[in-house]
Amino acid sequence: MTAGLFVTFEGIDGSGKSTQARRLAEHLRAQGREVVLTREPGGSPGAEEIRALVLEGDPDRWSAETEILLFTAARRDHLERTILPALAAGKVVICDRFADSTRVYQGVSRGDLRGMVDKLHSLMIGREPDLTVLIDMDPDTGHARALSRRGHEERFEDFGPDLQRRMRAAFLGLAQEFPARFRVVDGGRDIEAVARDVAEVVERAL
Repeated sequence: MTAGLFVTFEGIDGSGKSTQARRLAEHLRAQGREVVLTREPGGSPGAEEIRALVLEGDPDRWSAETEILLFTAARRDHLERTILPALAAGKVVICDRFADSTRVYQGVSRGDLRGMVDKLHSLMIGREPDLTVLIDMDPDTGHARALSRRGHEERFEDFGPDLQRRMRAAFLGLAQEFPARFRVVDGGRDIEAVARDVAEVVERAL
């Protein structure tokens, strides 16, 4: 049995990463590959319950430290119940956000807690993606897109455009820190052009 491939999508809110993750899954399935498309926080029943706790409500509902614990608990359940079994079965796992989002949101943008994030990740998760696709996007454009969705999960969008700018810089910093697994794709173009670049990046990895 061939080993699976763990691909994650990262980017600021409104960057189009969720759309691109879905498009990639459709592309690979059309080639006959077994694909599991999942997301964080979420991706397993327990993690989806935690998702509602952290993405809905007042922006100041949780401290950054509490958020780190909640996201780590959700990720552990997701890893055990969804990601690792799929990889062991030789499937391609495509995940909309993973630990890099926690490194950015709680570790950098919410209070310089990167060291705490990394310690918890090492202790409780211990797994990095094989490939991370960063959909890079102008922060003002991304923020406007995110707010236009008008969904219930707007807690982080409510922090404002300044947070989006800091998050973009932090994501690009992670791409420099982990160049072996990060690939940066310009998300400021039409969906088809971005999807072609993403597919090319992932096919090279496969």
